[in-house]
Amino acid sequence: MTTRALLTAALLGITTLSGCDLPRGAAINTQVLREQNAENPSFAVVPVSRANTTELAEWPSTGRQSQTGWIGATRGPASPVIRTGDSIEIAIWDSQENSLLTAPEQKTAQMPRTTVSANGSVFLPYAGEVVIRGLTPERAREAVQQALGQVLADAQVQLSHTPGRQNAADLVSGVRNPGSIPLADRNTSILSLIAQGGGIAPDLTNPVVRLIRNGKTYQISAEKLFANGDYNTLLRGGDKVVIESDRRRFTALGATGSEELVAFPQEDLTAIEALALIGGLQDTRANPKGVLVLREYAAEALRADGSGPAMEDVVFTFDLTTADGLFAARNFHINPDDTVLATESPVTSARTILGLLGTSVGVANTLSQ
Repeated sequence: MTTRALLTAALLGITTLSGCDLPRGAAINTQVLREQNAENPSFAVVPVSRANTTELAEWPSTGRQSQTGWIGATRGPASPVIRTGDSIEIAIWDSQENSLLTAPEQKTAQMPRTTVSANGSVFLPYAGEVVIRGLTPERAREAVQQALGQVLADAQVQLSHTPGRQNAADLVSGVRNPGSIPLADRNTSILSLIAQGGGIAPDLTNPVVRLIRNGKTYQISAEKLFANGDYNTLLRGGDKVVIESDRRRFTALGATGSEELVAFPQEDLTAIEALALIGGLQDTRANPKGVLVLREYAAEALRADGSGPAMEDVVFTFDLTTADGLFAARNFHINPDDTVLATESPVTSARTILGLLGTSVGVANTLSQ
C-alpha cells in the first residue's frame, strides 16, 4: 500500500472517530445544550447575563437552605422567674421572745435548701404550701413573708434562688465546653451563652447555629448571627443550642481543578467564587464559553409568567470570555445541591485528531521506507 493510501485510510478512520465523539473527560457545551432545540426538550436553558441576574435571584430557592427562620432580639427583664426544679434557700428573722421557729438565744432560722415542686410550691413550717412558680425571687420572698405573717407577725424573710434544669439552656455541641448553663436572668442572650461555652469550635466549616425551643427549630449561620445584633435573641429555660458545620453542598464536575462534592465555606456563594473554590477552569481542557450550572426546581416552583422557572430542570449558561459574563457570574448565587459543570473545549478534540493524524503520518512514513 502506498503512503497516500495509508494517509487516506488514516484520515477516514479519524473522521469516523470524530463523528462518533472521541472519549473525553468532560462534555462538550454543544452536546449538553443541543436538546434546547428539540421539539420537546426535557430541560430549560437560561443564558445568564448582567441584565437578568436580579430577576433570577427572585426565583424560588432550591436545595437545603441555611436560613430557616430566626427569633429577633428583644430586651428582657433583668430578674429571673422561678420554675419547677429551681432551688430555694430561705432565712427567717423573728425577734419575738416566744418565736415558733427560733430558740431564745437566736433571732434567725435557716431553712434547708428546698426544690420547687411539680405544682410550683415550697413547704413552709406553720404556713404550709406556698406557690412561687412564675414569680421573680423578690415577689416569691414577699409571698413567703405574707404566708408566714399569719403565724409570725414580725417575721422577715430573706430568699435566695438557684436556677434548676428548667431554668437553664443546654449547649449541646459545637463549642469548646458544652453543657447545661443556668440562666441568671431573662436577659441572657445566645451570644452570651456561646461565650460561656468557650466560643465556637475552630474546626467547624461555616458554622450554623440551631435553637430548639418548644419542639421547633430555628436556624441561622454564625456569620449572620455575629454580624447583626438584631439576631442576638434572648434565651428561655429549656432552650437547646446546637452548633455544627454547614451541611450544604454543591457538586463540581467537568474540566475544573477538581471533581468533588464541595461544602459551602460561607453563607452566600456566587458562581465565580464557586469556580475559584474548586481550582478554576483547566487551561488545556475547559471551554470558558461553556460553564454551566445545573439546578432542579420543585414542581410547585414553576411559573408560566416568566417570574420563575418554566421547567423543573434548568441549565444556566455562562460565557466567561466577556465582561458581561464575568460580572454575571459574580452576581449569580449558587444554591445547595447545584452542579457546576465546566464543559470541554472543542479545541481539545481538534488536538486529539491532530495527534492521531500525526501518529498516522509517522506510521505511513515508516512503512514507506
